[in-house]
Amino acid sequence: MPLIGSAGALCTVIRHVEIEDLGYLGDALQKNGIAFEYRDAESVTPELVDDPGPLIILGGPMGVYDSERFPFLGAEIALIQHGLAAQRPILGICLGAQLLAAAAGARVRPGTRGKEIGWAPVQLTDAGDVDPLWTGFPRRFNTFHWHGDTFDLPRGAVALARSEVYLQAFRVGPAAYGIQFHPEVVPGDLEAWIRAYRLELERENLTSADVLAVPDSKEHRQLAHRFGENVARWFRAA
Repeated sequence: MPLIGSAGALCTVIRHVEIEDLGYLGDALQKNGIAFEYRDAESVTPELVDDPGPLIILGGPMGVYDSERFPFLGAEIALIQHGLAAQRPILGICLGAQLLAAAAGARVRPGTRGKEIGWAPVQLTDAGDVDPLWTGFPRRFNTFHWHGDTFDLPRGAVALARSEVYLQAFRVGPAAYGIQFHPEVVPGDLEAWIRAYRLELERENLTSADVLAVPDSKEHRQLAHRFGENVARWFRAA
């Protein structure tokens, strides 16, 4: 069921696994009058192409290159490509950012410098520091990561944030953003991630403490809500 808001068209949120939801971002969107509705990735259908409302694509454990196992990934890329052409507001987080990069013509691949899992800083670029999506953010801040894949910066796109390892955020065209990390995550929800992705943690020789050790949970919550407010402002202006 959609959450009730008062501003603009309904925002469609594509979710790949139930445990990876909007988190703090959902709270902020609802508080700022943005209505949204979850759609499972398997249910992406052609009529979504004609929807003018904002589109958010969330994370998931699969890779963009897994389209033979997960045919819906191809449908998502086609949906994003149509949205880019129509200048539909699009926000991709983690896998969603990788799908956006692929839709914009960039190569997505397993990262050669290892996986980023846990809490670690990202640094805004000069362009990111003045981008409205990051209004009110410090130039460097801690955030949550859980990804092993990375991507090239799409042609014509603008890099907005990087970690010491990988590109972390970019803007492509006038209305689409990709974010590799998880500004939306609620730390208390990570127990479910640990249970679901336990084998991956074991392969990486990581423990639950590596995932749960939030440097400053209050600061993360404040920045997460600020991010949500910025997204809501963007959606209202679109």
